[in-house]
This record gives sequence, C-alpha cells and structure tokens, in this order.
Amino acid sequence: MNRTLTREQVLALAEHVENAELQAHDIHKVTNDYPEMTFADAYDIQWEIRRRKEARGNKIVGLKMGLTSWAKMAQMGVETPVYGFLSDYFSVPDGGTVDCSKLIHPKIEAEIAVVTKAPLHGPGCHIGDVIAAIDYVIPTVEVIDSRYENFKFDLISVVADNASSTRYITGGQMANLEDVDLRTLGVVMEKNGEVVEVGAGAAVLGHPLSSVAMLANLLAERGEHIPAGTFIMTGGITAAVAVAPGDNICVRYQGLGSVSARFV
Repeated sequence: MNRTLTREQVLALAEHVENAELQAHDIHKVTNDYPEMTFADAYDIQWEIRRRKEARGNKIVGLKMGLTSWAKMAQMGVETPVYGFLSDYFSVPDGGTVDCSKLIHPKIEAEIAVVTKAPLHGPGCHIGDVIAAIDYVIPTVEVIDSRYENFKFDLISVVADNASSTRYITGGQMANLEDVDLRTLGVVMEKNGEVVEVGAGAAVLGHPLSSVAMLANLLAERGEHIPAGTFIMTGGITAAVAVAPGDNICVRYQGLGSVSARFV
C-alpha cells in the first residue's frame, strides 16, 4: 500500500483530527495540507485515533461501513466504500437523548446492523461466508458528524476522520437472518412527526451483507479481520438528514420495530 506520510505526521494528524471530534470544533480537510495523501495514509491516521482512544480506556465496540450506495460512489468517483470504528461512548440507548453541544453539524442515517457469531477473514470474503457468520440483525440509526468545515471533504479526508463517526442508536428488537429479507426490508424516517426519508436495504450495495463482505476484504489489506461477536453497521439506507437541538426522530423498520431519539 502506497504511503506518503511519515510516522510523525500520522501521529500529529491523528491528534489534530481527534481533538476536533473531542472538542467539537471544525477543521480544514487534511488533504488541504497533504494533497498527496493516500488511502493507506488515511487509514494509518484512523487506526492511530483508535489506538489513542483505547489507550485512554475507551473500548472499541463495533465497526461501520460508509459510502455504501453505488450511486454515491459513482458521484464521488470512487470504487469502494470506506470503514470506520465505533467507540463505547458513541452508543445512545433507544429513546435516549443526543447532546448536540458535543457535536458540530450532526446528521442521521437509517441503517441495518448485524452481529457476527463467527470470524470473517478476507481477501475473498463473499456474501455466502457472511450469511453463515451472522448471529442476528438489529435496526440502528447512525448519527454522523464530519469534523470538516461546512461538511465539505474528500474521501481520503473522511477516512482519516473515522468516516464521520460520532454516535449511534440501536433498537431493542433483534431478528434472525432467516426471518427477514434484508434486500427488501423497508425503512421510514420521521423527524418531528413528518416523513423525511424512505428506503430499503437494497440501497446498501444491493444487499447489506455485501457490505460486510467488503469490510472483511478491506480489513484484510491491513492484516486485520472481523472477530466473532462484532457489531457492524452496514451503511446508510437513506440519505443523511440534518438534525438540531429540539428535534425528535423516529425510524420505523419493517418487521423490526422502531428506533427513536431526541436531540438536545
């Protein structure tokens, strides 16, 4: 994998980007100063942010995929989605509150999440491997919050910013894989009682489990894999919808109940 940054630059950028998240202030996208940066550099920064959190005692509780719409990839001129990690303090209970003072410009996306019961290794991981490795499915709403000014960024900068990860809300209703058709599973997103987005699972790479297979293959590029018991958010089914203090959101999932939260 091609790299352009020194170890010292990776450490400095990881501190810079993570401080923007922890202190809830925006920054210029990192490629402004390092236009030759590669995806390998960006993932080096992301994994260093992950190491920094673990060193402070935070637990990594899951993984997520981003940019999982074929149309969005074509729009961005890229051929693969990106991934990020989820830290323990990102988790918000269903019906809970999200403190906007700790965020910059939050948006929400409806997602399908899965939990694995067996490890998944790439390269060459495919949807059949994933089906055999899934323990259960759970509805999830992701709150994304890019640290970059005006939500303007390129994909390499997004990877370095842990794929805009900040909070997620999981529903309380789980399902076995054989009891739901993830491709046709419909979602309806409401904000303050009005429908703002609708979608179906097929919006995620044609099938949300294709996203999990791709995650395993991307991790393999760094010699990593998906362990058993991993919580994985497969990517946005709907477009991202901006939220602000005072907003109430509810996302209804076909056969899986609903997920709600209040923004304060």
